[in-house]
Amino acid sequence: MQAEMIITNAKVLTMDEGRPRAEAVALAGGRILAVGSRAEVEALAGPGCRVVDAGGRTLLPGFVESHLHLVLGGNELSQLQLGGVAGFDDLARAFRAYAMQNPDLPLLMAQGAAYEILEHPVTRADLDRVLGDRPIAMMSPDHHTVWANTPALRAAGLLHGAAMPTGHVVVMGADGTATGELLEFEAFSPVLALTGDLHLQLGIATGGEPEPWPSPEQRAKDKEKVAAGLAHCAAHGITSMVNMDGNRYTCVLLQEMEAEGRLTARVKVPFHFKPHMALAELERASAMAAEFRGDWVTSGFVKMFMDGVVDSRTAFMLHDYPGTTERGAPLFEHERFKDICREISARGLQIAVHAIGDGAVRQTIDGYEAAGRPDLRHRIEHIELIDRADVPRLGALGITASVQPPHPPGAMDFPMSTMDHVFHRERWRDAYLTRTLTEHGAALAFASDWPVTDVSVMRGIQAALTRVPYEGCQDERVGLMQVLHAYTAGGAWAAHREGLTGVLRAGMAADLVLIDGDIEAIPAEDLGRTGIALTIAGGRVTHDGARL
Repeated sequence: MQAEMIITNAKVLTMDEGRPRAEAVALAGGRILAVGSRAEVEALAGPGCRVVDAGGRTLLPGFVESHLHLVLGGNELSQLQLGGVAGFDDLARAFRAYAMQNPDLPLLMAQGAAYEILEHPVTRADLDRVLGDRPIAMMSPDHHTVWANTPALRAAGLLHGAAMPTGHVVVMGADGTATGELLEFEAFSPVLALTGDLHLQLGIATGGEPEPWPSPEQRAKDKEKVAAGLAHCAAHGITSMVNMDGNRYTCVLLQEMEAEGRLTARVKVPFHFKPHMALAELERASAMAAEFRGDWVTSGFVKMFMDGVVDSRTAFMLHDYPGTTERGAPLFEHERFKDICREISARGLQIAVHAIGDGAVRQTIDGYEAAGRPDLRHRIEHIELIDRADVPRLGALGITASVQPPHPPGAMDFPMSTMDHVFHRERWRDAYLTRTLTEHGAALAFASDWPVTDVSVMRGIQAALTRVPYEGCQDERVGLMQVLHAYTAGGAWAAHREGLTGVLRAGMAADLVLIDGDIEAIPAEDLGRTGIALTIAGGRVTHDGARL
């Protein structure tokens, strides 16, 4: 077979232990034809073969984003972005300008509002002062808190409160009306519904499906949002992703896009199991796994939330938060969670659990231990705090640590001030562990959790390599090759896709990323500014930073 494309004169880091380095790669039929020296590979060029001279740039397997929210992120690209906005005047200016540009939106929705965006906790009165005659709302960066003004609360039916499941809260004031703060999905989903896009949130919010099923016209609109998210990811070198929200409807959208030639990344989508569900609901998870099992759209895993987040003190801790008697609460009862893990594992399905507090992490590990299926590569997402006694249990039980280098305060965009608010100083040594977990045998998969943080893998690599150790704590950084492995082969392995992607080897999928420089020579503090020259998924160019 002759090559359709050759990338030559590159620093090829294959992530393949058998041949870790090469000079060139040949592609044909959506697969890698050969990896080797320039002479070996260039000899495979056929008529019409595109030859890319990489000019010494680094060629890697396409990045595997192990935890993001593709549809939600794509949807949010057109919403008001409040990252970096601070103070009432700037907040009001941003919202009022957005309102003028969008006179017909039923809800003016903003993203990335810092918990400290005002000098005091945000209330609906603050947002009424920003804009009092139209519904407005803003989401925290972690996507676990929304603040809404009075018109939005009234339109959503929340102004006088509402019954909520455990862990989801419409915060009420002394006057018997809602303060404007809404904690967790069930509490703020009535506000999000005002946009007309709630059906895109159903998987992560309720585990349900749209009813009625969206029309072809609605699906076309939804696919435009997915396409925006895919293009955004391709520009950052991403060729595979584990989409941590979604449902069967998400899979159908993606499969339709694949048939239309518009799917530019491999996407794995979960079934969401919620605390209110009976075990029989897992038949839906098995059905999704059987229906979606292709190279581009696949399911086969169950996602659960064990707790919330530290900023709103909804993460479940073993000890009280600083200065409070609050610990958060688990969303699943301990013994029932073990039964759920056993049932999912008996179905041959992988489990991924959002667990941030050390109490949530321990309870999740207990469930996996009860299931007794290390071959399924169950995962814990985030692990922001862990008790030292639980650290070796991950490696011993074959649990993957799916963690996000941009998340530790001070590493990238999140302020260091968060640490004092949510962790006792003596527990900083147990927060945001990476090196310690891998030293005890845990497999690593890296991600951004976009749109919670910037999806840029290069910024994530920089954060992983430049993160300053917390005072009195171990340096939790791992080396460059471990970081790259966690963004490529490690992510593919954690998603059960190691036979398809994640390494550059003959016969594997032609998923590659060419970065704009020599990654081993670029100073770590400059990596985040390094561009993506070329992204290739399944042999097709999905992003071309500069025609090479």
